[in-house]
Amino acid sequence: MLSDRRQRVLSALIEEYVARALPVGSRTLVERYKLGVSPATVRNELSVLEDAGYIVQPHTSAGRIPTDVGYRAFVDELLESGLATDELPYSDTVEELKRNASELDDLIERTSVALTRLTDCLSIVLAPSVLALRIRQISLISLSVHRALVVLVTEDGQVLNRSVEFSEEVSSDDLAAVQNLLNDVFAGRSLTEVRDRIDLEAAEALGDPLVRLVLEEVMYCLQESDTGRAHRIGVSTLLRQPEFSHAQALLPIMQILEDDAVLLHVFDDATAGIGPIVRIGHENNDEALSGVSVVATQYGRGEAAGVVAVIGPTRMDYSKVIKAVRLAQSALQDS
Repeated sequence: MLSDRRQRVLSALIEEYVARALPVGSRTLVERYKLGVSPATVRNELSVLEDAGYIVQPHTSAGRIPTDVGYRAFVDELLESGLATDELPYSDTVEELKRNASELDDLIERTSVALTRLTDCLSIVLAPSVLALRIRQISLISLSVHRALVVLVTEDGQVLNRSVEFSEEVSSDDLAAVQNLLNDVFAGRSLTEVRDRIDLEAAEALGDPLVRLVLEEVMYCLQESDTGRAHRIGVSTLLRQPEFSHAQALLPIMQILEDDAVLLHVFDDATAGIGPIVRIGHENNDEALSGVSVVATQYGRGEAAGVVAVIGPTRMDYSKVIKAVRLAQSALQDS
């Protein structure tokens, strides 16, 4: 546990390093921050912090920079003091996002853009699993006697569609009958719940190959739409950070983040609590993420929940990023 004075010195050093990305010396801290102690005391406190592993001197003639341990102490103090829970000065962004978005996908995209703009980092918003969303309505639209369009509307307003081909002619009346049957099965239920009530064998037992065919297409439509859930914005913004000025440094991170299944694993612990989780450098399970920090939280409830996250250098403005993630959570929470 750091004393109040060492916490102030550490916080000042981190704030200075976040702002300028240059090693910080004792003279800089004394001149720019009102620490209320002499330069000799600051030098002594820096030595103690270095011995304890909170900061490190990259070169013998240079100032100090924070370690992952130092950032962790800084972030924990931010969270405990409540400084990371205050609203951003532009909190009206929440209402603006909701007002201008036409549907959930649009809101997620706008929220991702806003997150990157507010944090200068990479933003990722994982949409809720379609498989957990309840279906409001299924429509079968005849395109010809051999082809129809299956349109699904979820209760949160998402519209999914998939075309289906018929080997034999199918009349509009036949399609209407199948549509009514499927709405009886699906309306107000998620795919997970439907699987508990009816499976493909049950549909076949109805003695109607057309029902089975369309039911298969509905299942495929939902499963296909459950891929590509991640909205990623801000790779170019991240490249402007000194840590990633060479694209090669960002390549291992992007390889990890390209796979939605991997992303879900990365953000597993974000769904465990109501507040943002902050993982710093080597606290991340994957070695490819050891040079970045991840701030993430869940929005929504239960199985129909998504994740909003920011990924940036360990030298990120944690207070601002945590506030921005909370803002995005608020925008998406009840959408």
